Amino acid sequence: MAKLLTYFGTMNNDIIINDTLSIPSQELEITASRSGGAGGQHVNKTDTKITVRWNVKNSNALNDEQKARIMQNLHKQLTTEGDLLVHNSTSRSQEHNKKMALKSMAEKIRKALIVPKKRMATRVPQAAKAARVDTKMHRGVIKKLRNKNSFEE
Repeated sequence: MAKLLTYFGTMNNDIIINDTLSIPSQELEITASRSGGAGGQHVNKTDTKITVRWNVKNSNALNDEQKARIMQNLHKQLTTEGDLLVHNSTSRSQEHNKKMALKSMAEKIRKALIVPKKRMATRVPQAAKAARVDTKMHRGVIKKLRNKNSFEE
């Protein structure tokens, strides 16, 4: 249970992304619906599937740069209005599905906000190029010595 508290605030449903960023529960829309699939009478009677909806465009928790990064990295998972939807129906418990959906959303947002490192252009040293050519020349000499005609010369 302690691990789940690292993803969410204590009793509310705030999603803690990192030390400086959290998504307040007021921006999240959490709905429950009937789960699909096997399960007999239980599936037909209970609303255990959880859907968490968060609008990236209208969020006050993010600055413009963070919004743009999320919009770019999660563009395939966003609706046309800019909503990020996460569904979870793995458990028979609505509360467990809610925790898992919030955890999944936090992980998606965390991954989308990662800034990739800039690649530093490097050159192959001249000594390395010379060593490679020398090795190739040496291999060529060894192969030439295997030839039958090389003994007659």
